[in-house]
Amino acid sequence: RTPVLNGAGRPITSRVPSTPSSTVYIACCGGHHDAPLAEPLHALQALGTELVRLRRDQLQRIDLPDELREAIEFAHRVSSHEGRRRHMQYLGKLMRQVDAEAIRAAISRVTGESRASVALMHLAERWRDRLIADDAALTEFVAAHPAADVQWLRAAIRATRREIAVGQAPRHARELYRWLHEQLEHPAIHES
Repeated sequence: RTPVLNGAGRPITSRVPSTPSSTVYIACCGGHHDAPLAEPLHALQALGTELVRLRRDQLQRIDLPDELREAIEFAHRVSSHEGRRRHMQYLGKLMRQVDAEAIRAAISRVTGESRASVALMHLAERWRDRLIADDAALTEFVAAHPAADVQWLRAAIRATRREIAVGQAPRHARELYRWLHEQLEHPAIHES
């Protein structure tokens, strides 16, 4: 074997010894030595980033350990780029202690991405539209949900009809929708 020579005519030697196992690993896997280990950690960090992006009301509806919840709230206050990057890594570390699949399901539920939450949203919209359009729908709703606050519901329906007649922004219609959504989402709480 003839050595490879540099520009000065001297043989080129490698300062880092090459072991066959590392060469084989890099050749077959095509990456850095810790790439397979880092992939799940990056996924957990991305899940932590999704939690940070949620609104406060959405985050409150997800069951999280106190330490993780505090770290998410702290992430909103970190303003420097490097500090935020390090804090997101810390969130990824905390995410190793929780059930990631349960949190993913909870995020999709509170953001309205799951089929059940979309169906609930459509049901609340249908009830709102029926209650605004027809007085008989109120009787039907109260029969199906006996613990409902009928007085508040009647006042909300009247206010919504008034704002539709005048052409105002649908503030009361949105409020009625949110109330219906809450009633339909947690019927056992309201009917106990």
